[in-house]
Amino acid sequence: MTHLVCCVSAEEERRVRANDREYNEKFQYVYFSFLILQSNCIMTSKYNIITFLPVNLFEQFQEVANTYFLFLLILQLIPQISSLSWFTTIVPLALVLSITAVKDATDDYFRHKSDNQVNNRQSQVLIRGSLQNEKWMNVRVGDIIKLENNQFVAADLLLLSSTEPHGLCYIETAELDGETNMKVRQSVSVTSELGDPNNLASFDGEVVCEPPNNKLDRFSGTLYWREKKYSLTNQNMLLRGCVLRNTEACYGLVIFAGPDTKLMQNSGRTKFKRTSIDRLMNTLVLWIFGFLVCMGMILAVGNAGWEKEVGSLFQSYLAWDTPVNNFLFSAFLSFWSYVIILNTVVPISLYVSVEVIRLGHSYFINWDQQMFCSQCNTAAEARTTTLNEELGQVEYIFSDKTGTLTQNIMTFNKCSINGQSYGKDTHTTCTHWKLSQRLDFTPFNPLADPDFCFYDDKLCKTQIMTSKLNICSFVMLVYKAQSPDEGALVTAARNFGFVFRSRTPGTITTTEMGRTVTYSLLAILDFNNIRKRMSVIVRNPEGRIRLYCKGADTVLLERLHPCNQEVMSITSDHLNEYATDGLRTLALAYRDLSEDEWEAWSESHRFADKATDCREDRLAAAYEEIEQNMMLLGATAIEDKLQEGVPETIAVLSLANIKIWVLTGDKQETAVNIGYSCKMLTDDMTEVFIISGHTVQSVRQELRSVWLCAHCTRLYTAHALEADMEAEFVSTACACKAVICCRVTPLQKAQVVELIKKHKKAVTLAIGDGANDISMIKSAHIGVGISGQEGIQAVLASDYSFSQFRFLQRLLLVHGRWSYLRMCRFLCYFFYKNFAFTMVHFWFGFFCGFSAQTVYDQYFITLFNIVYTSLPVLAMGIFDQDVPDHRSLEYPKLYEPGQLNLLFNKREFFICIAQGIYTSVVLFFVPYAVLSNATQSNGVPLADYQTFAVTTATALVIVVSVQIVLDTGFWTVFNHVFVWGSLGSYFIIMFALHSQTLFRIFPNQFHFCPEHIIAASRVVNDCTGNSNMHSSSFGVPLPQAGPQTSALRHGEKTHKNTAFLTLMSPSSSLQHALQSF
Repeated sequence: MTHLVCCVSAEEERRVRANDREYNEKFQYVYFSFLILQSNCIMTSKYNIITFLPVNLFEQFQEVANTYFLFLLILQLIPQISSLSWFTTIVPLALVLSITAVKDATDDYFRHKSDNQVNNRQSQVLIRGSLQNEKWMNVRVGDIIKLENNQFVAADLLLLSSTEPHGLCYIETAELDGETNMKVRQSVSVTSELGDPNNLASFDGEVVCEPPNNKLDRFSGTLYWREKKYSLTNQNMLLRGCVLRNTEACYGLVIFAGPDTKLMQNSGRTKFKRTSIDRLMNTLVLWIFGFLVCMGMILAVGNAGWEKEVGSLFQSYLAWDTPVNNFLFSAFLSFWSYVIILNTVVPISLYVSVEVIRLGHSYFINWDQQMFCSQCNTAAEARTTTLNEELGQVEYIFSDKTGTLTQNIMTFNKCSINGQSYGKDTHTTCTHWKLSQRLDFTPFNPLADPDFCFYDDKLCKTQIMTSKLNICSFVMLVYKAQSPDEGALVTAARNFGFVFRSRTPGTITTTEMGRTVTYSLLAILDFNNIRKRMSVIVRNPEGRIRLYCKGADTVLLERLHPCNQEVMSITSDHLNEYATDGLRTLALAYRDLSEDEWEAWSESHRFADKATDCREDRLAAAYEEIEQNMMLLGATAIEDKLQEGVPETIAVLSLANIKIWVLTGDKQETAVNIGYSCKMLTDDMTEVFIISGHTVQSVRQELRSVWLCAHCTRLYTAHALEADMEAEFVSTACACKAVICCRVTPLQKAQVVELIKKHKKAVTLAIGDGANDISMIKSAHIGVGISGQEGIQAVLASDYSFSQFRFLQRLLLVHGRWSYLRMCRFLCYFFYKNFAFTMVHFWFGFFCGFSAQTVYDQYFITLFNIVYTSLPVLAMGIFDQDVPDHRSLEYPKLYEPGQLNLLFNKREFFICIAQGIYTSVVLFFVPYAVLSNATQSNGVPLADYQTFAVTTATALVIVVSVQIVLDTGFWTVFNHVFVWGSLGSYFIIMFALHSQTLFRIFPNQFHFCPEHIIAASRVVNDCTGNSNMHSSSFGVPLPQAGPQTSALRHGEKTHKNTAFLTLMSPSSSLQHALQSF
């Protein structure tokens, strides 16, 4: 449902005054929902009771197919052109619309239920000096809210105070950015002491800040209070969707509410994805419609010729109806009549059947116990029902590394300090390390983690004073432990005797070899993806000021003092060794600052922090100024082990001719080692090409040099993606068996995927586990989320999700291949049976004077696609298999037909319709040849309209049933019940519709009564004096009483039905005889 926004013009800035609803309402930060004024109401639902029917129908008729069938229905309501009753179209159309409406209503009901659950959560709001319970939906901008531990944040709040010292609080942001680790937020110092509701009730500060936006990591604003102003940043904000952790309580001022919150601003609609089969079907449907128009024009031309040459002979007793006054207008009406009759070449049931089949395939994925992870109690989930067959056509897989190929469970493995490497040497024999014992830290460190493993005792034997500074720096740099990497470093420092104990806004307390030391925290230089480093500036108890920096070696080593050349060279070798072992590396450095340097920089930093324009750029420049001429401390190496089954999965997928690209932010050596570990790269690959140019020209030159060596396997490590090198990049990379792009940002991941989609026209799949993979997941044709250590953000953005990378081979090679196979067989059979069904009408047109008379009765036309043939083809589309699942995994080459699109393409489509047309020829002309001159033993003609119609319809049902029996490769109970049950239902319904009982009860609806037909035949024969007349013109419709409807079926008009008298004598006695009858 769309919100009615009171404020018409876009905000340029937001002004919020605490505890003053009247002031804030002037800016109209509220919304109307059901004519009720609400500020914090969230509505993700689309409909309500009043709007559901009109809005849902409007949306459904946005589909071309639905609009097309509505157009046919309107045509059928025009008696001059319709030879079919309106219910032949409205019944299937209403069924389709109803099924879709029920599905949409069910989905929206759950959205309403979720919205109501969220909107009716209770929150403590400070109103008139006291805390009162209010529903979330009634919270207003400017209200002060109290949050308690483990509560969700109700709106975007400015943190005012907390029960923790110095206004600190801890939050979990998994719903925002997918990160499960806790983050620290801190109130402005001037409000941190307003913890009492009485003090907060008198708080009347005013906040001027940026308008609502979707930037989760940025906030810029100013607090004006008591004639002073205070700069506000993202560190002062608690965003909706966060959870308060490890904090007894805190208070916050509502800045953004409801749809204005950053969570809702980021909840835009995901791009709708369509499969290649969908796109092909759209093209084929247009072709079929063109074919339908051509058939209609051919028959209309025939009608014009017949009416001019033959029909004019009957004008004396079968005149044209008004407004028909010439043969051309009769042909025009005949064209639209045939459009109605022949529309079943594309029946509406096709679209319903496709959705039902896809839904069934999705449930099979959800129910697959072999894709269920018992360790984390997580099942595979198909989060969409529209892409299942696309899983059987994937050619390129783009995978994240950390948490996707690896476990994202970090352990400290090695480190380099002052040019000396510590940790297990992977090149040492295993026997030597078996003899080594795991170090026991408890004798000198009672706070050691018992699960920590380290085998190199050289680090413990190093003089404490030499390593103290270096190891202590770990704690200084990672005390927040905001990622698994930092958690591993904190654990290592803890075991070596340097334990992080507590933090306040201005201090950090550690225990160093049993001695408590408190550092003054002067500044934090935050990490971001551009800086790729973070720093802290602290003052130790002796008064010395020092900056500690950790980050990627590529950005940190270039900021070292020139005197570090020797140790930098040694440390760089260690970093390369660690990366070769597949370890994640970080470099560490420090810089001593004098008081004057600190004071000068502090002033420039304070100025940049308070800037109202270009604040982020000013801060980045200030950080860059101080992070220079640093001294190298060393480096760390963290191990992130591969997940179970990753090498085997990649090997099997490679045999299926699926190309796997790894897109990672790690350094080149780490990426190469992981490539070998997971068997993307193998020893039998003759060449590995590394392209690492830093300029456009150097990268272009290296790309071109690769092509000089043919038939080689190459590795491409991308450092830049330039627009003018797209073609060279794609052509080179796609010639490789394995591609690894390292040092890539989230945006570059998406760019790589888009390049392959643009230039190769291949089906792509992206798989990742973190918030940094979302852009890649949304860009690919198919997005897969791993529910791992980095939250569920990637899962929420994905089309499919599971917990282990190894499940990908079953998703593609089993479920994907089966879905593609089933959908292709379904479509081939569906087009075949409908052409066989519809083309009989086309051939009949040449024998009924092109009068748009149907071969089958209208009940058969209505029921053919929704009763007689719907369930067997659904059973085949849902349950069919060519080989069991284990054979699909044993023989990955079975996957290739989907990649080459062999099972359903334009060629296969033309083969199907050719088979259908051939079947229609046999179904029409064989009964015609047999019945046209046949007589009974008593001389009565055997042929009549009913006999021919029933014979043709019965043959059609039997033939298409036999065809699906031949096409079905895997029989289940459902297949048997549906095939034989549908065949049996045809005969039961046919006998019922042609019974004398129904004719006597509803004579105007059921014309086919044997006694009635025999009597009519005798009257016609007597009137014409031709005992063989009926056999030579068996298309004569059932007679009805009345001068204007003689020789007509119920509801048909004379201008069309003169055609049925083609071979009869134009005698006026016929009309009188029929009238008397």
